[in-house]
Amino acid sequence: MGAKLDRHGLGRQRRGVGRAAVYLIVSALAIVAGGCGNSGSGPTTDAEKAADVEVLNEALAQELTTVAAYRQGLALLRGPTLAVASEFRGQDQAHVDAMIKAIRGLSGEVEAEASELEPPGPQSRVDALVLAYEEENAALAQALGAAPILMTPAPHTLVASLATSHAQHLAVLRQALGANLAEAVPDAFESGYLSPPPDGVETSK
Repeated sequence: MGAKLDRHGLGRQRRGVGRAAVYLIVSALAIVAGGCGNSGSGPTTDAEKAADVEVLNEALAQELTTVAAYRQGLALLRGPTLAVASEFRGQDQAHVDAMIKAIRGLSGEVEAEASELEPPGPQSRVDALVLAYEEENAALAQALGAAPILMTPAPHTLVASLATSHAQHLAVLRQALGANLAEAVPDAFESGYLSPPPDGVETSK
């Protein structure tokens, strides 16, 4: 399962380049529109809204995948770990609902779908926790990548809140995977690329 983080990283890098290109194109269009008039209402143009809808749909796809990861793993968890994972799944579902609302608030279409998780799925408690950790990591990186390129205020605030939530989830999941309190403390600047605790990865093999 550890290799999955690399694939997420490569995918995010490609999406990041694509979003940067969209940002540059939209900025150029906004400059032209400033001289010629535009069809957008208020300070945000239709082109900016459309670009934000694309970014939000990408982030929503990862949120949906994270919820699916918890759904696969909950049956393998027990006690306090199950309670925490269930809570995290509920919070991530709340992220999904908020992002759908944000997309529709920009008059956009919800097109995101969850990515297919690697078969055969988790087979043990540790597998379930590592899968949740990997998808929370990917969701954090996705939110961090979206934040600087969103151009409308409400979605910008939303993805910043998502990043905070995922970083908190990761700190707790590290402890569930065997890290002590000091090892579970988040980095000063969480990136979404920090691997799960080594003991967890080794046990899951």
